[in-house]
Parts: sequence; C-alpha cells; structure tokens
Amino acid sequence: MASILVVDDDRNICRVLKELLEKAGFRVLTAYDGETGLDLLQRHDLDALLTDLRMPKKSGMELLVLSRTLKPSIPVILMTAYGDIQTAVAAMKKGAYDFITKPVNEEELLNIVEKAVSEREMDRELVSDYFETEAPSLPQVIGKTPAIQQLLQTVRKVAPTDSTVLITGETGVGKELIARAIHFASPRKEHPFVKVNCFAIPEALLESELFGYEKGAFTGAMTNKPGRFELAHKGTILLDEIGEVPLHLQAKLLTVIQDKSFERLGGVKTIKVDTRILAATNVNLLDAVRSGKFRADLFYRLNVVSLHVPPLRERRDDLPFLIDYFLKKYASKYRKPCKGPSPEAMDALLRYDWPGNIRELENVIERMVVLSDEETLSFESLPPEMKGLEPKPIPSAPDMKSRIDGISRASEKQMIQEALARTKQNRTRAAKLLGISRRTIQKKIREYGL
Repeated sequence: MASILVVDDDRNICRVLKELLEKAGFRVLTAYDGETGLDLLQRHDLDALLTDLRMPKKSGMELLVLSRTLKPSIPVILMTAYGDIQTAVAAMKKGAYDFITKPVNEEELLNIVEKAVSEREMDRELVSDYFETEAPSLPQVIGKTPAIQQLLQTVRKVAPTDSTVLITGETGVGKELIARAIHFASPRKEHPFVKVNCFAIPEALLESELFGYEKGAFTGAMTNKPGRFELAHKGTILLDEIGEVPLHLQAKLLTVIQDKSFERLGGVKTIKVDTRILAATNVNLLDAVRSGKFRADLFYRLNVVSLHVPPLRERRDDLPFLIDYFLKKYASKYRKPCKGPSPEAMDALLRYDWPGNIRELENVIERMVVLSDEETLSFESLPPEMKGLEPKPIPSAPDMKSRIDGISRASEKQMIQEALARTKQNRTRAAKLLGISRRTIQKKIREYGL
C-alpha cells in the first residue's frame, strides 16, 4: 500500500484528505506543522508528500527544499489558499511535482497523487537483473539487444550536454522513457522535467500552454499564466508529437530554440529561459518538410542529435525480460501469485508482432494478471487476437529492414479494424481496447480510410 504524508495546519483539511486518500487505497500519515512533517518524512518510507504552503514552524516551501535534499525521489505536491503564479513557478523550479490551489478539487487531487505514486513506483523497480549499466540513472530502460545497447550508449553521451535531441519511433516504443533517461542523467536532473503532448492539446490552446498568457489576452484570461517553457526553466521540456504543431506556431518554436526567448500570448515583454529542448515524433518529419507541413529550418534545429527507438518486433530477444518486468509489476500491484506464463502463452507472446509495441505488451500482461488466479498465466487469458497464431520465421535483418514500414502499417490497420469490429464501431471503446487515445484512433481511421 502506497504511503502518503499530508501536512496542513488545518486539522479539518487533514482529516478530510486522510479519509479521501484512504478510500482510494492509500496509507496516510498526517502532521499539523512543518517540523512534525519533516520528522515523519525522515522516519518513514513515503511515496508522496502533500503539503500546505503556509504553516507554522516550517512552511511548505521549506519542506519542499528539505525533502529534495533528504529524499529527492519523493514527489512533493503543494497546496495553498494563497496561490499565485509566482509561487507556482517558484515551487516548480525548486522541484515540486505539482501545485494545487484550495479549495481542493477531489478528483484533480486524486489524479495527481495517483500519477505521482505510479511514477514513484516505477522509479523503485529493481530491474538490474535484466539491464546492466554503469549509469544508475537509466534503470527503467530494459534491454540487452544490440539496438538498445547502442541507443543507451548514445543517451549517455548526449545526456550531460545541452544539445537538442529528436527522438523518433513508432507509437508505444518508449520515446518518453528515453527522454526522461536523458533528463535524469543530466546536470538538470534536480530541476523540472515538463512534458507537452502537442497532439493532445487542442490547436487553439497550444500556444497559451507552451508560452503562457497575460491577463486580458483573451476572454477568460483573468490572471497571468506561465507557459510550459517557463515552468521548465533550468530543466528539460519534452515536445511530444512535435510533428503535430501547426505551422503558425513553428516559427515561434524556432525562436525559442535559437534565442531561448519568447513573449507570452498578449504580452510585449520578452521572457528569457534556460530550458533544454527534447522532441519526439512517430512520423517522418523529412516527409512532412517535403509536403510543406513542417518547417525545414525547425527540423534542422531539432535534429542536432537524432535517436531512433526500435519497435519491439526488432528486439524480440528483450521480450522475456520485459514480460517478466511487467508481470512482477502487476502481480505486486494486484496482489496476485503470478510467477510466469504457461509454455503455450509464452509461445504466443514471443511470436506476436506487437504493433502497439511496449505499451501494448504492458496492457496485455496487466490483463493476463488481472484475469489469472493461479501462479501460471494461462493461454486463455490472452486477448482474442493473440490466440491461434501460426508459428512463423523471424525475417532476417536485411528482409526486415526493407519490409518494416509495410509490416507496421498493415499490422496497425488490421488491429484497428479488429478493435472497431469487436466494439461495433464504437471509437471510444476501440481506443481503450488498443490502449490509445480517441484522438489518435480518429487520426488513424482517417489515415487508413477506414
């Protein structure tokens, strides 16, 4: 059971938050001042710290700074009834995981805490048996195949620098994981890592999310708001799905990369930032440049160092290690006795093409663990599309290289068609079945003319 420390000088708020978090399945400790909170922080193995900002003896900001020194891996979430932009930016710069204002929205709080605890859980996983490296900051990257080893060698070389890195690869291969590895192996690791999914944010809001806005910039802008670039000051920003950024914003991105400066939406003051930029994409940006959908100058600015994350079908020798890793993770999470797949189930797992890559593999293993009550994961717990696979030879490297794009698109299209058929054309349910967003499946449906 994950442990949360709640620190607030308002005893009623402590009681309410304790009840809320305990109902969600957390073990909760409480303290009514910063000094008591610090004592509990030092004496207990915690998964997250939720603290008020203004308290007697020690403030939440002081507690944040001390926790980053004593136990830097514990995510700290700040609460305050006196929230303002300057405090939020200061908290993020000092390493706060997130910042929430009172009165607290229960759903928002639970989402933030669950996400923080989940990431903390991943950080604590011991996978050294499967991936041997001298770099302790890369523990989550599991793989012994030459392609992964070469990729990680490059990560170690670029991490200490401030070079812009473009990370490419299919959906679900772990591009964000590589970006996090770069950040946490860099001198910026004590500062924020800020991810922006450029496809998930509506186009009309993307500029204000990236660059912030001034009060009165548009209807509803009641105060100043910093953008993600400001929140990532001294740290790293990951521009995920960079190929989806509209052309009119690409020029502003180019300025940020070149000059490390920009203006907020509706503002005239130039803001300077010291932010390292990483970008990730699952599309061929050179093709986008040729078709006029992506600026050539921006592409070359982003493509200082290019890292390609291989799809799972090109690193099949890593499958047993990844399967075991996810099995242990979900057996522990759901308190199941599962120790491994049956021979028939393992055979199917090893022969499947995995069009959804590691994300799909993780979802499948979670499903199998949830459906199993035995030590062995049965063949029957596999998804329907993985049953009845005929054995087939793995293509040689040259053949695979020439066929890779065709295999990927054909497999992806087939998976989407099957998911839509199984859900009677319900796009939301089909997206959930595939482990992708509804926006992504809509895009793919248009792309493949389904």
